[in-house]
Amino acid sequence: LKQLVEYVVNHLWHSELYSPFTGTYSILDMAKTTVLVTGGTGLYGKAIEAVIKKDEAAKDEEWVFLSSKDGNLVDRAAVEAIFEKYKPTHCIHLAAKVGGLFHNMRKKVDFYRENTLINDNVMECCRIYGVKKLVSCLSTCIFPDKTSYPIDETMVHNGPPHSSNMGYSMAKRMIDTLNHCYKDQYDLDYTSVIPTNIYGPHDNFCIEDGHVIPGLIHKCYVAKRDGTDFVIWGTGSPLRQFIYSEDLAFLTVWVLRKYDSIEPIILSVDEEAEVSIKDVAEMVAEAMGFEGKVICDTTKADGQFKKTASNQKLRSYLPDYKFLSMKEGVKRSVDWFVENYETARK
Repeated sequence: LKQLVEYVVNHLWHSELYSPFTGTYSILDMAKTTVLVTGGTGLYGKAIEAVIKKDEAAKDEEWVFLSSKDGNLVDRAAVEAIFEKYKPTHCIHLAAKVGGLFHNMRKKVDFYRENTLINDNVMECCRIYGVKKLVSCLSTCIFPDKTSYPIDETMVHNGPPHSSNMGYSMAKRMIDTLNHCYKDQYDLDYTSVIPTNIYGPHDNFCIEDGHVIPGLIHKCYVAKRDGTDFVIWGTGSPLRQFIYSEDLAFLTVWVLRKYDSIEPIILSVDEEAEVSIKDVAEMVAEAMGFEGKVICDTTKADGQFKKTASNQKLRSYLPDYKFLSMKEGVKRSVDWFVENYETARK
């Protein structure tokens, strides 16, 4: 026993075992790193999977990408079984009940209840099973409806969110509240990222209930196929910042490894990259090779006119990070949808 203790002290304790998550050397890092990604087979999760395949730091880590087949995260027992099975050391929590503007307007209670249950189950199981770091995904829709622009991380709780997605927004906002509570009560390092509008391959391209860009891509595909007009819901004037899924994935993995605060961080393109919905529709039409009419159906609601977000905090850490251009991101998304039309979620 004495010889074993001496060996540990003289050899292992001082060995250079580098942790990409903490940026330090520690004997504690000898333990296997297992990163659990909830919602791992959707748009965001698939992008993270693509990013870590090119990441040298991930080669000695185990990454587990959960899908709905692994268990219903609304069910506490199912979540406990997942954590018991994989015993994660780190967690990226992406899973949520999500939908576009009109779906949110119709199902506010459903969005609130299901997301609250999912978040509570995942966060508490992270505590119980000893997860070292949890990164949860929020949304810019959590910010107050009546606010000054650009919005930043200090403004999350300054007033109620827009009424159109009140249920979803409040459930998401409470993640930030719980991150602070877990730090105060248990000294746990749980944090959150706030992406602007995400788009890219593997999205849900449902026209009725999907998000803006995938919905536009599907509509344009149908209009080209059927020889009809390409109709945009609303005036097309609302402004948004869109982030390509692999840019967001890279930055999220960076947060897991390098960002040490429990305070949320906005992951967004620069303010100058904000575009109107009409502009996005024109990009989609060009990428699709659609030559018909692009028409705005002004009988449909626009939702929030703008929610410009500041990425100043992100830029303070990564001043030189270069985002994929909007035009190129839309082209890649359109190409993926056309190539995978039969199997894409829609």
